[in-house]
Amino acid sequence: MFESTPIQSPDHRNRPHTAPATSLTLTRTTVASLLSLVLVVPAHAEDEALEEVVVSAGLMAEDAQRSSFTLIDTEIMRQRAAEHLADVLSAAPNVNFASGASRGRFLQIRGVGERSQFVEPLNASVATLLDGIDLTGLGGAATLFDLSQVEILRGPQGTLLGANALAGLINLRSTPADSGKTLGIVTGLENYGGQRIGATLGGPINDGTAVRLAVNNYRSNGTIDNTWLGRDDTNNIDETTVRAQLAWESSRHRIDVGAYHIDVDNGYDAFSLDNTRNTLSDAPGSDRLTTDALRLRWTGFGDTIEKSVQLSMARTDTDYSYDEDWSFVGIAPGWEYSSFDRYRRDRDMFSLEGRARSTDNSATQWVAGVYIREEDESLRRDYTYLAGPFTSDLDISTAAIFGQVDQTLTPELSIFIGARLEQRRTDYADSAAIDEGIDDNLWSGRMGLEWAPNPENRVYVALARGVRAGGVNASLLASIEAIEPPPSEDLSSTFGFFDEESLLSTEIGWHFTAADGQLSSTLTAFHMQRRDQQARGSLVIPREDGSTAFIDYTDNAAEGTNQGIEWEGRWTPNADWSLAAALGLLDATFDDYTSATGEDLSGRDQPQAPSYQYRLAADWRATNTLSLGLELTGMDDYLFSDRHEVRSEERLLLNGHIGWQRGGVTLRLWGRNLSNETYTVRGFGTFGNDPRKEYALEPYYQFGEPRMFGLTLEYDFLHGET
Repeated sequence: MFESTPIQSPDHRNRPHTAPATSLTLTRTTVASLLSLVLVVPAHAEDEALEEVVVSAGLMAEDAQRSSFTLIDTEIMRQRAAEHLADVLSAAPNVNFASGASRGRFLQIRGVGERSQFVEPLNASVATLLDGIDLTGLGGAATLFDLSQVEILRGPQGTLLGANALAGLINLRSTPADSGKTLGIVTGLENYGGQRIGATLGGPINDGTAVRLAVNNYRSNGTIDNTWLGRDDTNNIDETTVRAQLAWESSRHRIDVGAYHIDVDNGYDAFSLDNTRNTLSDAPGSDRLTTDALRLRWTGFGDTIEKSVQLSMARTDTDYSYDEDWSFVGIAPGWEYSSFDRYRRDRDMFSLEGRARSTDNSATQWVAGVYIREEDESLRRDYTYLAGPFTSDLDISTAAIFGQVDQTLTPELSIFIGARLEQRRTDYADSAAIDEGIDDNLWSGRMGLEWAPNPENRVYVALARGVRAGGVNASLLASIEAIEPPPSEDLSSTFGFFDEESLLSTEIGWHFTAADGQLSSTLTAFHMQRRDQQARGSLVIPREDGSTAFIDYTDNAAEGTNQGIEWEGRWTPNADWSLAAALGLLDATFDDYTSATGEDLSGRDQPQAPSYQYRLAADWRATNTLSLGLELTGMDDYLFSDRHEVRSEERLLLNGHIGWQRGGVTLRLWGRNLSNETYTVRGFGTFGNDPRKEYALEPYYQFGEPRMFGLTLEYDFLHGET
């Protein structure tokens, strides 16, 4: 689905890394010491070639060099022993996630993105693709086994993907079938009962055909203890990933086939009335997902034009449920309530995209394409306070045309302009007698100027427009009948619908790579103006039993501004050392926003938008067989919501890895959050849920993972073969 562009980045040499799982006391003095260590590394550089890294998310070959992007390769995934996308996002500046589930499912880039989904259809701001298959809004499916890399593009990507890429794009790339022979296994053990087992098999089967199969299962009891039930696995992880790839290529044609099965059978029991990792739920929930997907891509190579068609299909069934009272019957007689909420969704997606692009060496390069997409989603909600199941059906039909032209003006100067016109029809109907159709005619685009005075430097200026479609506040409409006594105002007309949002982004970027390739740097400054900004709010409505109904809705803020800086750098002074750093600065505020409940939120920080994020990493190959490294990531505190003042904590996390490799055997000892810092990944603050306190208003938190450590073993049966 995407073009390929070579991006120079340091050669990580694919060597093993892990870290001792020891208890550390981490202070700002420690941070200063680590920075000093980075700065005093000897600078006697040896010439070392850089490997060519391909960033595939773009319409044209140069697009990645004209964007703010982060590439997360297999080395970072292995060093962190990462199994899910949420395990590696802290490596990218100005990227964040919200949980409220067994994993960090809801993504934000530059402070733009979603935080939850219940009844309402999800209009996502961050697109997620797996080998060109649109899995946007399905964060639970973002498992990492046998991915070659994760590409994160910040800023509107509407020309490429339309309404789902207002904030940016996360592109997951599986290891291609024709990447070479493989026959290997990986297994590992970790604390909290964690274990993993995986295998890869594949390679060429004749001169033009190659296949690859990857299978993996990861399990963990999770980091929650349910003291009422006496269990330590009510928030468990059980994830199975299967990827099968086939590639065939001749002089004029290439065919790629991919089949995928992702089975997530996780528990969900994360919130405690006492704000600890010890829960009291008598009916723990679940966070299950099954995705079966298929892609078929044909590419035709002509003398001056390359053509491609990709057909993608995906079926995803999810089952998300939780114990709404977070407690047990008998905890506070006379005050308590008992409620369970369950959401089962079935989503079918079909898309077809065709492209043609020029491949000659002329000064004018172009690409043009058409896109159609059909999505059907059905929901069944079973909720204690509803007389019967709530059901809904959502059908979205999308048709788009898009294109881009790159024009070289001089050997150093070029311009680019692209646009996408999209027609979208949304039909929504539910058992609460809501039957609505919405037609959207959307447009997005990007244009800019690039200056490359020499091979070491590239500077660009870009202006982009992104959009996000309007929709229905199904959660509120579906819950009105469950509210006793009925609300006095007409909530359906006041909050029932919301309008589309647009975003105008201005970006200035500089990419630098030293001539010897040992030093690289990317710096981006951006300013994004949001119009009719879709903001998440909530209504808290008292029930007769003393508890409260907590109902999410989306409202349109008049205007918001998101601006900041992103920088990433890497220095490879010699063959044994690799040093990396990243920094994201963000200022995200509502400029003009009076909520639907009448509260003036102008000047308030937008949620999920920390003012800074950073990463420091150092890797050292001590001997031919032994390597080690440390990584420090940090993030400022941030608001969890538009509707309350509850904030996350400022965080400072230390990761480490030690690796030993000999022959086909690789051992890695790894640790994440080695200082065992307590931090939060979701928070509420507009309701009370503790009957022991007569439902007094207080904040509630979901915690990020504590200290994690483990040992992984990889064995390559084909070691030494060519």
